[in-house]
Amino acid sequence: MEIAIIAHDGKKVDMVQFLNKNIDILNTEKIKIIATGTTGGKAVNAGFKVKKMLSGPMGGDAQIAARVAEGKTKMVLFFKDPLASHAHEVDINMLLRVCDVHNVPIATNEASAQLLLNAIAITLQS
Repeated sequence: MEIAIIAHDGKKVDMVQFLNKNIDILNTEKIKIIATGTTGGKAVNAGFKVKKMLSGPMGGDAQIAARVAEGKTKMVLFFKDPLASHAHEVDINMLLRVCDVHNVPIATNEASAQLLLNAIAITLQS
């Protein structure tokens, strides 16, 4: 299962902490992680195997949206910073829309991301 991770600058530390907290679920051969460039770099530095796309503002959000549309990416964990403005808001909204159109779960905060990973953990145990 391919999972995309994305985090705004103010949430990148939170994303890495979240990944570390869920290392047992994410570091299995059944899970493949892709990420926007900078978020992916932080995850790699934390010891995760990640396929990096471009950075979000440079087209990484669009690359991930394309993988969702192609049926490759099955889940998106996008830690958005709701208190900051983002120059590429149009790209963010496009990714959210593509996930909705293709019925792909997207978590925009740690609580919803944890629920999705807990569901994966139960599925992997079956």
